[in-house]
Amino acid sequence: MKILTGNDLKTGAVIWWTGVGWSLDVNESADVGEHGAALVAREEGAQHVVAAYVVDGEKTSEGIRPAHIKERIRALGPTVRLDLTPKASDPAAADWVI
Repeated sequence: MKILTGNDLKTGAVIWWTGVGWSLDVNESADVGEHGAALVAREEGAQHVVAAYVVDGEKTSEGIRPAHIKERIRALGPTVRLDLTPKASDPAAADWVI
């Protein structure tokens, strides 16, 4: 599975391509397959996203998980303050990164 990530042009937040737009939730990511480069060009050209790139991901029982730890940290948020992450109420949130 190939997923597309980047940063919101206005806020700088990490965002994920859903197939029709952008989301803050990695679990809403769509598989871009071989179309990632074209989507990056189109979305950056339209100024919807900045610094977009394609990453490997996988569907798990817990949702979509980026394959590389860098993107897992980008998806989860700060690793030193789990109370600031999107999964703050999940006691196993730290396990998701590693």
